[in-house]
Amino acid sequence: MDFTPSEEQTAARGLAARIFGDLSTHERMTAAGTGTDAELWKELCAAGLPAAVEDVGLLGLVLILEEQGRTTAQVPLAATCVYGLLAVAAHGAPEQRERLLPGLRDGTAVATGAFPARGGVHIAEDGALYGAVPWVPWLRDATHVLVADAERGLWIVRTGDPDVTAVPVETTAPWSAGRLVLDGVRGERLGKGQSGVYADVLATARTAFAGLQAGVCAGSLARAVHHTVTREQFGRPLSTNQGVLLRAADAHMDTEAIRVTAYEAAWRHDERRACEAQALTAAWWASEAGKRVVHAGQHLHGGTGADLDHPVHRHFLWGRQLDAYLGCGGEVLEELGLLLAHSSQEGAS
Repeated sequence: MDFTPSEEQTAARGLAARIFGDLSTHERMTAAGTGTDAELWKELCAAGLPAAVEDVGLLGLVLILEEQGRTTAQVPLAATCVYGLLAVAAHGAPEQRERLLPGLRDGTAVATGAFPARGGVHIAEDGALYGAVPWVPWLRDATHVLVADAERGLWIVRTGDPDVTAVPVETTAPWSAGRLVLDGVRGERLGKGQSGVYADVLATARTAFAGLQAGVCAGSLARAVHHTVTREQFGRPLSTNQGVLLRAADAHMDTEAIRVTAYEAAWRHDERRACEAQALTAAWWASEAGKRVVHAGQHLHGGTGADLDHPVHRHFLWGRQLDAYLGCGGEVLEELGLLLAHSSQEGAS
């Protein structure tokens, strides 16, 4: 395995770091409230970052999302790339790719996904979709939703359809989320006749959002390090206390574990190797280790960490949202165990 980024991936990460670093200021995100930073989204699309994902692959996307996570920038980049660009590029029919990809590349179309499949959406005898999904990230911004039905079939649904209702809901993190209600809408099938499409998209999503969590944790830890180095107590920096050092060291190791497992899953995906188990592993680390890191980041700020308006609190909210998205640690671990047991049985037969 070689996770060394290509020149294109390195360039994309560098561009993302510059744009997020320049524009994702605490003041701008405070002004955005629970909505999306529309100007930042326009800047990212004008720079060609969403479109570049088709060239830099899932590993490149993970690197870009790390930079977003460091600043908790409020844009639907992960959702659009995973449920839109990569899903359509990999599993769409030629006509679908020709029609849908240009808008997803330039940002005039925004995609999200009603994932994972939890049995809330069903297909009627006439082929129409009925049901509801309690919350979908970035639904208020989306023009298209990739819906997983109870049988794990995938459907592209336009949010502007009169049979689709998006009711705004507030989640832990400010992701412009909404409750999706389908009342007889006729979706557009993605990956018809292909096997394993749902599993591939879900593994891709888990890997990408693990990369986002790695960035969220890295940003939280960086803020904690700055605070403990510059804040003095009893005449010396907080960072000289052994308890602080150990807590920060544990958070660093947890962050690296999230990062390296996400890299491995993304690399295997790009190399067209089996990656479902690796994606589940990355998702488990993102959930279990992620919440430890963002809690540590807040605790290491002392009383300041309890301030809801402090930037570190945003990392805490994102980390806890990502902890449960696409399955919390226990759910993911159970799924991984079943997958490994099934693979072992197949190998023995």
